[in-house]
Amino acid sequence: MHIEPGVVDGAKLAVSYVTAAAAFGISGKMIYDTIRNDGGLPAIVLRSLITTALVFSFFEVLPHYPVGVSEVHFILGSTLYLIFGAGPAAIGLAAGLLLQGLLFAPFDLPQYGMNITTLLVPLWAMSHLAKNIIKPNTAYVDIKYSQALLLSTAYQGGVVAWVAFWAFYGQGFGAANVAAVSSFGLAYMAVIIIEPLADLAVLAGAKALSAHSKTTPLLYNRLHNRAA
Repeated sequence: MHIEPGVVDGAKLAVSYVTAAAAFGISGKMIYDTIRNDGGLPAIVLRSLITTALVFSFFEVLPHYPVGVSEVHFILGSTLYLIFGAGPAAIGLAAGLLLQGLLFAPFDLPQYGMNITTLLVPLWAMSHLAKNIIKPNTAYVDIKYSQALLLSTAYQGGVVAWVAFWAFYGQGFGAANVAAVSSFGLAYMAVIIIEPLADLAVLAGAKALSAHSKTTPLLYNRLHNRAA
């Protein structure tokens, strides 16, 4: 989902600053909700350290390859949300992406506003979808494959939509650009298929350990419990 250097440049970069500010704004709300409703400041600090390390490793360790206008990454956004909650997931995505840029890909830093928008806005949308498709009396360890698939599709579909927006905004609707965007979207189908399986595998592990992890501040309270 990294926007390649040169796809959007010059004065057009100003739009990415505006969308990034909006993305950080909605992330602030998710962070505040976590602090208020799910363990307070110590919990979000601990979870955010974990999610940041995970996101950094997702970008650097898991397979990723360039396709069309961007790169295909296994970001596992829905997994981060289900296990750690929206606030820690948002911090982890923002901080992990920044660390990756600072340490290994400084050429990506001018695109940080675009990339962070691409990651955080779909997370916010997916968190609202989860509230609508998962009943309040259902702990996340008990969700169905169909629900995990919907969450993953919503998140990854949002990522693809934002990448397409940046590509068309920066390079127009020429045949070559349309083909590059289409190839990227098709390649992301693999992520949409694999991520729900990863979600269920991680949730199954969490359920097996539920006797030891129901009250830990390291995990989202909703993971093992009904909604408050």
